[in-house]
Amino acid sequence: MTLGLLGIMGCAGERPNNLGVRDGLLAVCPASPNCVSSQADDGKHRIAPLTFSGDPDAAFARLRMALGRRGDTTIIEEKTGYLRVELRTTLFVDDGEFLLDRTLSVIQIRSASRLGHSDLGKNRNRMEEIRGQFLSSELRP
Repeated sequence: MTLGLLGIMGCAGERPNNLGVRDGLLAVCPASPNCVSSQADDGKHRIAPLTFSGDPDAAFARLRMALGRRGDTTIIEEKTGYLRVELRTTLFVDDGEFLLDRTLSVIQIRSASRLGHSDLGKNRNRMEEIRGQFLSSELRP
């Protein structure tokens, strides 16, 4: 039983040290298909950013609230216009990032698995769920 527990805990992986904003950009996705980014140049990794109209700070606050409502999400780092989160599934931990781009009225997004090669589309699907929650929070009073 102990070995099984250690095996499951090992699936979380270590927090990457290459995350964060450098020169206005999020980290580049690795070659593996287990990462999506709105700043990626290739179709395999590319996902649309979150779009908004109006006050950028209010939009970012809405995103933070939407993330806070999720049971699988823990905010790890928060700076002005930047959030880094851990996104958990039963066995795995993925890393998500959100970067406010005031000029383009978008929030750049990135989500990547810590371990493995393929995530079977989990990062893309989860980010689309977050997009839906972000957009629906815009409609709430």
